Amino acid sequence: MTSSLPTEGSKAPAFTCKDQDDQSHKLSDYKEQWVLLYFYPKDDTSGCTKEACGLRDNWKELKKLGCAVLGVSKDPVKSHKKFVDKYELPFTLLADEDTKIMQSYGVWQEKSMYGRKYMGTVRASFLIDPKGKIAKVYPKVKPAEHAEEVLKDVKALQ
Repeated sequence: MTSSLPTEGSKAPAFTCKDQDDQSHKLSDYKEQWVLLYFYPKDDTSGCTKEACGLRDNWKELKKLGCAVLGVSKDPVKSHKKFVDKYELPFTLLADEDTKIMQSYGVWQEKSMYGRKYMGTVRASFLIDPKGKIAKVYPKVKPAEHAEEVLKDVKALQ
């Protein structure tokens, strides 16, 4: 079961989800601004930490450009809170425990490790424009380079 990712130019799938502080967020809360919606497998693992810290280190610049950052994983609110506190992440992490958001964005896919197949999160991101359309799809994110890539794209697309 491999679903496809939404394409550039398509309307970003709507969602409502709780963040690390148990506050509810909807995509529509971010109308009229850019949004980086990034999906990652697990809080406090090496690649996910590298990606989150890269975004943290470029957050002020992204914010200046009017770009909100929303991270999404299957981890619960409590896990997100620990991850945010440990690495002083200034942006929102959403707890998609039922994988509804991941499924609507096509990132909840069958994966394989050591011959074992299982369902998991594909590391992918979507840059959503102020009109709610997907401006850029990042299907295979490299955690260490992602923040700079997004920053460059937000500047170019504005």
